[in-house]
Amino acid sequence: MRRVAILGGGIAGLTATYELSQIYRQNESLHVALYESSTRLGGIVETVREGEFIIEGGPDAWVSEKPWARELAIELGLEDELIYSNDDQRKTYILIDSILKAMPDGMRMMIPSDLDALDASDLFGDESRQAFYREIGRAQELKTSSPSHDESVSDFVRRHFGNEVLHKVGAPLLSGVFGGDVTQLSVRAVMAPFVALEREHGSLIVGLQARNASTQKLPIFTTLRSGLGTLIDRMVAAIPQEWIHLGISAVSLERNREGWTVHTSAGSDRFDSVLIATPLHIARNLLAPLNPGAVEKMQMEASSAVVVGLGFEDAERLPLPSGFGFLVPAGSNQLLLACTFMDQKFPHRVPAGGRLLRAFFGGNSAERVQCCGNDEVAAIARMELARILGPLPEPRVIVVRRWPLSLPQYTVGHLESMTELDRRIRGLKGLALLGNGYRGVGLPDLIRDARAAARGCV
Repeated sequence: MRRVAILGGGIAGLTATYELSQIYRQNESLHVALYESSTRLGGIVETVREGEFIIEGGPDAWVSEKPWARELAIELGLEDELIYSNDDQRKTYILIDSILKAMPDGMRMMIPSDLDALDASDLFGDESRQAFYREIGRAQELKTSSPSHDESVSDFVRRHFGNEVLHKVGAPLLSGVFGGDVTQLSVRAVMAPFVALEREHGSLIVGLQARNASTQKLPIFTTLRSGLGTLIDRMVAAIPQEWIHLGISAVSLERNREGWTVHTSAGSDRFDSVLIATPLHIARNLLAPLNPGAVEKMQMEASSAVVVGLGFEDAERLPLPSGFGFLVPAGSNQLLLACTFMDQKFPHRVPAGGRLLRAFFGGNSAERVQCCGNDEVAAIARMELARILGPLPEPRVIVVRRWPLSLPQYTVGHLESMTELDRRIRGLKGLALLGNGYRGVGLPDLIRDARAAARGCV
């Protein structure tokens, strides 16, 4: 009987366990033990349902153009649950001098595809608008001078569009996903499709327009009608319950000729393969005695996030601009990083006449507020939102979630570090690393890697 241990029951570890449960159906000579230190599975993927409010504690959706989360949802019988972002209402605002200014229609990240909408926007000054037009004319120059080495996001965006675009759009957008510093983040790791556009077209604007013309237009985001927690529930239900061990943490690992010994807070057991799906800092501690060279490649920083969901019953008392929400650039004298207008981004999130806001604190702001009690965190969020949106009524539902060290920073050279890390891990036969510290932070990326690793260990 082949024995597999999975350390960590977040979305990556749980998906790997689910994949092994499907293999088990065809081959019962398989034993799996999933160890999760907390009392629930799913990690940061969690849905709170109160009344008709659907509030996500972590991610609220996945990017539709990546197929792996959708494929898993359909496999789990959730095709009828799939819903999509209201892209006809898509508009994102940037807080500039205490005023919400809309990004031009047709922008993908910091790249405009509709130049008429760009001209009509008051978000950028004349110099930046001219820089966008010059970027089109510089296509051949940008293509031939594209660096052969990795560079920071800030250097990449400045080369194409200048400082204002980086500060107003590039930095806030990427901080919302990675919680990091754009002067340190690797463009090849966090903006790979745009690096590919530069190599092919030079001009990102020309490349985006060409891609839009040649590919089927999908809704930008996909989620589940009853919340992403349903994805977790379905996978848990498909896994043999005797495989699941909650409230048990991995303490250390040993490797010998026979395989692996996993020492946990509940005892020790032997396995043929081990999938480490813990947060990055815990994975480092487990690997340190086994391969210090591998751990050197895992020394990236991780930032924290705090999410506050606020559900309101009377939308008329909280008028919002049409759109998905707003971002706050650095230096805006706000603790908030962003806010999503969930009832406008997706259908089926609120009762009739309701409103749902999700406020985000990241980086240093998250570090400051995450030690506060829930009531105080909610009060800070409401105060910050009121400064931007105007007076808020009393919320009907409040959900506060803290995610410490949940956003690993993919700094310049990250892909090269991961190539070397993979080489070193291959030397530890029967071991694999899963999670958002390695090859992507979105749900589709984590699901893709987890399923592949599960298949590879048997």
